[in-house]
Amino acid sequence: MNLIGAPLDRVDGRLKVTGGARYSAEFRVAGLAYAVMVTSTVAKGRIASIDTRDALRPRGVLAVLTHHNAPHANQAPPNKAQERYLPLLQDDVVRYDRQPVALAIAETFEAALEAASRVVVTYDATAPVTTFAGASVYTPEKIMGQPPDSLRGDPDAALGSAAVKVDATYTTPVEHHNPMEPHATIAVWDGDRLTLYDSTQAIFGTRKRISDALGIPADAVRVITEYVGGGFGSKGSAWPHVVLAALGAKAVGRPVKLALTRPQMFSSVGYRPRTVQRVALGAGKDGKLTVALHEVTSQTSTFDEFVEPSAALTKMLYAVPNLRTTQRLVRLDAATPTYMRAPGESSGSFALESAMDELAHAVGLDPLEVRLRNYAETDPSSGNPFSSKSLRECYRFGAERFGWSARPSKPGALREGNELVGYGMATATYPSHRSAASANARIAADGSAQVFSGTQDLGTGSYTVFAQVAASALGLPVERVRFELGDTNFPNAPGSGGSTTAASVGSAVYAAANAVRTKLLELALNDPASPLYGKTASSVVAADGRFSLAADSATGERFVDILQRHDLQHIESYAEAKPGDETKQYAMHAFGAQFAEVRVDADLGTVRVARMVGAFASGRILNAKTAHSQYLGGMTWGLSMALFEETQTDLRSGRIMSANLEKYLVPVNADAPSIEAYLIPEEDEHVNPIGVKGIGEIGIVGAAAAIANAVFNATGIRVRDLPIVPEKLLASL
Repeated sequence: MNLIGAPLDRVDGRLKVTGGARYSAEFRVAGLAYAVMVTSTVAKGRIASIDTRDALRPRGVLAVLTHHNAPHANQAPPNKAQERYLPLLQDDVVRYDRQPVALAIAETFEAALEAASRVVVTYDATAPVTTFAGASVYTPEKIMGQPPDSLRGDPDAALGSAAVKVDATYTTPVEHHNPMEPHATIAVWDGDRLTLYDSTQAIFGTRKRISDALGIPADAVRVITEYVGGGFGSKGSAWPHVVLAALGAKAVGRPVKLALTRPQMFSSVGYRPRTVQRVALGAGKDGKLTVALHEVTSQTSTFDEFVEPSAALTKMLYAVPNLRTTQRLVRLDAATPTYMRAPGESSGSFALESAMDELAHAVGLDPLEVRLRNYAETDPSSGNPFSSKSLRECYRFGAERFGWSARPSKPGALREGNELVGYGMATATYPSHRSAASANARIAADGSAQVFSGTQDLGTGSYTVFAQVAASALGLPVERVRFELGDTNFPNAPGSGGSTTAASVGSAVYAAANAVRTKLLELALNDPASPLYGKTASSVVAADGRFSLAADSATGERFVDILQRHDLQHIESYAEAKPGDETKQYAMHAFGAQFAEVRVDADLGTVRVARMVGAFASGRILNAKTAHSQYLGGMTWGLSMALFEETQTDLRSGRIMSANLEKYLVPVNADAPSIEAYLIPEEDEHVNPIGVKGIGEIGIVGAAAAIANAVFNATGIRVRDLPIVPEKLLASL
């Protein structure tokens, strides 16, 4: 009955392919009105005038909210370190391109769209700061509670005396999340109580931010999110449209739906910020590192702060005695960045792993051998042992499946027709975190079970894997277990981000299921009418909805019989799970190895990824099928990061010019090569009660670097500025 790890089909799969899964914009609410945001056409300035008279004329228009008549809301959060500042039609200041400046509400979406198009806004615009060169650099106070800089040894002296040096600058561009489901909210007031059907990665986080913004108790806000069509970090925060939907509903006295357009997805729901990263490595001629410097500058907004922690993995990935990392910010007249799949590690691994490849070339060693020579047996940043680490096995297995031994050591040496062929690799890692979570488990009189927790399913398989965890703990077939999520009326759970959901909620589900199973078993052990009366709990096993003696399976009884005999319709238990001292005793990370083969057209400079292989060790896997899907998705996104994604901004006006999927490029099927992802078995008894490390982020980490390194191996051209487009190669081919 151990269902954990089994490659089960998604329990919600049929609902999704038949249209039965309800996404946030699809809930049917009586009396629904529709809202459309009017957004600014300048990136910096003030609203000189706003005329809504013509906008109110079309039939069915209910209201047009502006800073002159919008209900009051608190734009600034009480905790700036954890929450965002939200422009909510409270003043005339324009802080970024496509900032909401008005909200049109009507009986129909078409009428709301027509009203929004008729709002006339004039601006007193000023020239925005859009480049790093035009902005001042400052040091943030903290990065997720930690100092922004780190130091060990004497890195300057070590770099000066190093036999071999690599010192280069690597840049990554602004990138925007583009989940299949746009952000959407339906707001419904019932007196002073508010229900939000919201596309969010954090129902409890959304509840708190809305409570703060509207000045109402948190328990007066209910957030429901049954399904999310992708989020990748953009739905981890409550953005302006969520509050505006609630304000609009309050203003017109009826429910309001507000769904963002694709161009609006490029404005006020976050993005990955541009980074400029200097990486300097010093080593002996044997390739062993003596020093590493990683200096990161990334952008934030003028009115808020977000740090892309790109140097985080440099602190712990390799054994290096002398190290310095720094994190600096520049304020630009743009919206506030946010978390985007593997924030920090994805951008930071491109820089560090490209530099490691450059070091390998400088010392004349195989890039994989250089990484093995600098393998960290313990965490260099803390000195703690790793809770588990199977990186060597990832290297070995991945290299074998990829055929790494056939890699040409000389760049540009392998050619097939007019294509230059190259191999590249990189290391992947992501921290294994866990937050406090809770769950409630219930066994019903018919022998079925329900488990409840206020978490989210971003499309990654939460419904399925938590049903597997619960079924395994309960001793029930998985089809007899129903896992419920996405409602703040359920037990509290953290937001789904940072690869924490499986570890956090899974531990709570496991604890609640064990607790209710134990409670039911105690009824039998203490009941003279039970064949298990007087036996010890340790002598009993649960399987297929039945308790029996481990030594004599014929002696036992069904769950339903116990409940029926005690005249119970159900039995339930609540449990909480939270991190303990293990976080201070062990360093906890998932690890992996990425390999890529590229083909570069010698005349056109076009790069085609022919194949990718990834091998990952992430502790206990809850479902082999959904895990494999996660890894494939991350690796594909890494390909996209390497070759395609870049948000184009007019540096004169601050206007985003690629705010659609015609101009913002992502891979299509023809761009996706043979991608193989392998799950390396790993046991970890320290990381959390179920041994899970989380896999949502690690698939993208190192993928862009592996491709960039393969391009160098194919051409001898080192591209340090993503994405790798033909014009960056043509001049040197």
